[in-house]
Amino acid sequence: MTRITMPQAGQSMEEGTILCWRKSEGEQVRKGEILLEIETDKANVEVEAAESGVLRRILCPAGTTVPVRAPIAILAGVAEDIASEVALADSELRSILADTSSLNGSAAPTVAGPASVAPPAVASRPSAAQRDATLGRIKASPAARKGARELGVELKEIGLGTGPGGRVLSSDVVRAASQASAEPTGQPVRRPLSGMRRAIARNLVTSKQSIPHFYMRLTIDAEPLTAFHRVEKAKYPCTLNDVLTFACARVIREFPVFRARIENEDLTEYPTANIGIAVGMEEGLRVPVLVAADRMSLREVAAQSRRIIDAAKVGKVEAMGQGVLTISNLGMYGVEEFAAIINPPEAAVLAVGAIREAVTVSKGAMRAGRVMTITLSADHRIIDGLAAARFLNRLKAALESPDSLGK
Repeated sequence: MTRITMPQAGQSMEEGTILCWRKSEGEQVRKGEILLEIETDKANVEVEAAESGVLRRILCPAGTTVPVRAPIAILAGVAEDIASEVALADSELRSILADTSSLNGSAAPTVAGPASVAPPAVASRPSAAQRDATLGRIKASPAARKGARELGVELKEIGLGTGPGGRVLSSDVVRAASQASAEPTGQPVRRPLSGMRRAIARNLVTSKQSIPHFYMRLTIDAEPLTAFHRVEKAKYPCTLNDVLTFACARVIREFPVFRARIENEDLTEYPTANIGIAVGMEEGLRVPVLVAADRMSLREVAAQSRRIIDAAKVGKVEAMGQGVLTISNLGMYGVEEFAAIINPPEAAVLAVGAIREAVTVSKGAMRAGRVMTITLSADHRIIDGLAAARFLNRLKAALESPDSLGK
């Protein structure tokens, strides 16, 4: 018998909302199958079953918001007596929800009671259309629905969205809220922070207050990098950021300290370079993680990066919280250089500026060229200045000779 609890998908997550159950009561579940989909303060997350069994009891239906680690379902064998376990889990859940609602000053959400624990019946998996009907008839992404609730926007007033088939996206909600709040009087408009903005604020304040940041900056000759990128993108879809991610991952493989993170009171060193890619959106920042990027070819990095970035834009953040270093690139906006805040519990973040024209000097001779500035923000509890300087210089050398990295 296994008790399913609300997972903690990221260090800053405190509660999650169940969007839909992918399995019904009485349905067989295999380990690794998607059991349910939840919405956190940053993204939508598909939750896999950690064990095999029969989904005997759903304690929290779709739409319920519960704290992390609160019981939400019971997984057991078909013949197991689960009455006592359901009663215990239900009691704990009601207590947790009552405590949470008293702190928030709101009524506790309604959850399924343990009045009857019927033997499992054969249940069919709800169709996508049925799940959409449960969540509402208007075609809208889960992130758009959440944003509409927080911003007080009626989805039916938006009309057709910019998503496939007229689906309303979170960006449509933000745009509608901005238009609705535009007041001709010029008076300030107050509205609550969205869940994502609250999470970003909480995470970054914690980072700046608890992590001793230090910064290093280098300007590289970008001519070889742009030439290399030009050749590769003629063969397959590939961005300059893909090349940067590829190079950074290969260099991190040489520096174990850059694969380490402080987790509680321990220093954990990861075997692979898991690179976070900062994805900026109107409503905030999401950081999907490219796991084991150092074991991929450039073509694989490009394909997988495109996939996880597209997923992040619609609310699904892959491998959230598993990165060791994040790349934040504002070069496409003409920003020449900047320093980024570390995404805890990662060890560092690399800020990438725009490639720009400049006069360079080589062996006493001046020439017109193209340069790019990269700035490393590092956690001094893990990384010393010497290690950071060696890493940054090795990365500079790799970016100025990208062919040396292989493909």
